[in-house]
Amino acid sequence: MSTQTAKKINVQSAVDYRNLDAPIYSWDASPRGKFTLSGAEASLPEHIADFQQTLRNFALNVARPIGIKLDRMTPEEAIAKDSPFWEFREKYLELGVTIEALGEMEPQEAALLFSILFEELGYGDAGLAISVGAGILPQWLCAKFGRTDLLEEFPDSMLGCWGITEPDHGSDMLDPSRSVVYPGSSYGRPNLVADLTGDDIVLHGQKSAWVSNGVIADVCIIYCAADSGNGASATEGCALVFPMDLPGISRGKPLDKLGQRALNQGEIFFDNVRIPRKYLLAGPEDYQRAVYCIHAEANALMGATFTGLAQAAADLALDYAHQRIAGGVPIIHHQSVRSRLFHMFRKVEISRSLTRRGLNFNNDPELGTPSLCAAMFSKTTGTQHSYEVTSDALQIFGGNGLTKEYPLEKMLRDARASLIEDGCNEVLALKGGSYLIDSAKF
Repeated sequence: MSTQTAKKINVQSAVDYRNLDAPIYSWDASPRGKFTLSGAEASLPEHIADFQQTLRNFALNVARPIGIKLDRMTPEEAIAKDSPFWEFREKYLELGVTIEALGEMEPQEAALLFSILFEELGYGDAGLAISVGAGILPQWLCAKFGRTDLLEEFPDSMLGCWGITEPDHGSDMLDPSRSVVYPGSSYGRPNLVADLTGDDIVLHGQKSAWVSNGVIADVCIIYCAADSGNGASATEGCALVFPMDLPGISRGKPLDKLGQRALNQGEIFFDNVRIPRKYLLAGPEDYQRAVYCIHAEANALMGATFTGLAQAAADLALDYAHQRIAGGVPIIHHQSVRSRLFHMFRKVEISRSLTRRGLNFNNDPELGTPSLCAAMFSKTTGTQHSYEVTSDALQIFGGNGLTKEYPLEKMLRDARASLIEDGCNEVLALKGGSYLIDSAKF
């Protein structure tokens, strides 16, 4: 401890604590601090706190009821012209969250708003939150790459999709560096190849049924293998951003799945589609950087979204525990219920803290390269905790939790999907561990 610091502490220790602005004597006789919308979060800037309240109202009054309706529809009904999905989409755009607005904010303030945005959307409905996230990825990556020309051509009002996984390649597609591949093995032939040898880029093949917004999107960001004249390679690829009305593009059926049924997903087919060169976002020389970039952004989005879902489940369980009578008393009085609730809220706090810390770190302008590992910490922790918290919340609801009269069974299904989505957690742990290798220590 420096002499200067020691002197400062000595001076402070001489202050009469009874004259401080907030003495402990002003506390209640039985003190109990209260959480904010963000849990154990210090005061937010007023404009962000106000916007968070707007988002919470949107989550409860728009996203959640529409998400429940969509969950009970067939995949075809959920994307029909008269589907409530389009009402959600219209009302979301009215919130005014644009790439331009985020770009005008200080980087770390934008990171905080980004986290709050997807926490609150996840609080309302996780599937719709992911639809919003996938919907802005083409524009978001154009901004990251400084492509203002593409941002002008594809405004935020155009719904985006992200095509990366293929029928034979799931989480493999997030590993162009081959840090996860089994020794001596190969990822095999790609299902979609971009031919870069001509004046136009030619796409032939398909992306898998897991393209979020794939059946309904206006604009797409595609990550795929590339052929620069030496044949297609799983480690050589490109990223393209283009409109979805180009000749030769067709869509598959909307996917019928267990959870996140409000999120449209489906195959995209490319029959020798000619893509003008202006739509090339990243060529083979930039491909690994492009995968790293979008993966870091998407994993952070996942961490925030499923923190929000976990918070919603925990809040519902806490309210229900005060209402449900068992053993002659509200079940909140039973020790096992209180213990379960405590650990649910603890996991939410861990997930939120890790997500916001990672986003703050990765948006530090002095950092340079962001940490994909930090984003993967957020995704794997947020999704795993979300699954555990929604499961515990359903247990508190008991038999009622299993019925569609209550939202818990849907929340549990939505959370379960997240453990596989955006890179399954097991593969992310393997890939993340590779980033911890320090060759200088050998």
